[in-house]
Amino acid sequence: MAVFTYKALAKDGAVNQGEITAVDRPEALKLLDKRGLQPVKLSVASVPSNEKKASLNTEKSLLAKARTENSDRLIGLKRAEVVLFTEELSEMLGAGLQLEPALKSMENREELGSLKEVSRKVRQYVRDGGSFSLALKRTSDSFGPLYCSLAAAGEASGALDTILKRQAHYLKTLQELQGKVTLALIYPAFLVCAGIGVGIIFITQLIPQLTDLISSTPGGKIPLGAKLLIGASDFFQEWWLVLSLLLIGGALVFKAWKDAESNRLTWDRAKLRLPLVGNVIESRFYVQFLETLANLVENGLPLLRSLELSRDAAQNLHIRGHLDRVIDMVGDGRTFSRALLNTGIFPPLLIDMVSVGEKTGKLDNSLRRAAERYDSELNKNLSRVMELIMPIVLVVMAVLIGTMAYLMITAILQTINNLGGK
Repeated sequence: MAVFTYKALAKDGAVNQGEITAVDRPEALKLLDKRGLQPVKLSVASVPSNEKKASLNTEKSLLAKARTENSDRLIGLKRAEVVLFTEELSEMLGAGLQLEPALKSMENREELGSLKEVSRKVRQYVRDGGSFSLALKRTSDSFGPLYCSLAAAGEASGALDTILKRQAHYLKTLQELQGKVTLALIYPAFLVCAGIGVGIIFITQLIPQLTDLISSTPGGKIPLGAKLLIGASDFFQEWWLVLSLLLIGGALVFKAWKDAESNRLTWDRAKLRLPLVGNVIESRFYVQFLETLANLVENGLPLLRSLELSRDAAQNLHIRGHLDRVIDMVGDGRTFSRALLNTGIFPPLLIDMVSVGEKTGKLDNSLRRAAERYDSELNKNLSRVMELIMPIVLVVMAVLIGTMAYLMITAILQTINNLGGK
């Protein structure tokens, strides 16, 4: 048995605090519910030393076993395989199978290929008493921290099948989006490569010939534009290797900087301010956060715990910091909508929809409608970005190539005029 401290709201709105003894957290929540209390904060106060030691020993043995079994390699999966694994498992869980039998069924299916090994390792860890989310993390790094956090949220709320189904839909949508982006970028990439090729020809062939032509003309005077073009050509021919190394080195330094733990917050904050891309990142967060929170609340998990799990699924540290403030304020007894308003970063529409859900007692429905609203906004932002890529590339290439062509033609006409004057 363990002792839990709680802060809960009574039916008359009063805030109650105290301690309760239960075997585990779910039982503590049930006991509070029987008393007519809605918990906003529930934490372990103390656990008998013998039980704590047994629990720690069990967890250590499980982790040691997992490390031993997976020390040879983490199984690499393609995105399509992650989607297939998620779809198959969510369908079987939704049909009423328990987690271990569902994984066993997937383990015995020949058509799943490498997913059979994933299912076997995950099932073995779950069978030994480990959590599904930690089993995924120990088996393959292809699932990623967001996926594992959502799996943990599904386990805590008892809605693992629903969350996996939504995650499968999200991954499929992301896969389709990446396919569309790849197709949309083929033509711009071709234009960029063609532009680079034309530029190389200008610098290495045409401009040197133009220089020789002007130099061989009696009294030939090189126009200012041609001088700039020739100077740029000479500079790139002499320093192209240094410039390439500087460009590659700069990219590596930037990658190392943004991947450093001390700079993650700064980079995550900067990403939200990027033109066009920032709106996409923000809309994507709202969709993922609202859908996860709606699932957790709908399945009876206390709001505070639902917020904690949804916060763990957020990858942007800047947004996660604001969610920490929301969680602290909700834990102190403020309403969810008021906590969102006080942070100052959440849009008024989202706050209004949450407020309506709180007043009607249907917070999960309001959260889901808000998620659908921002899902539509995400699609619009993505479409806008893809539609702007082509014109931007065309304008940039037209300016660069057109400028070089204009300067060369001007220099040639000037040379012809000089010859005609003679």
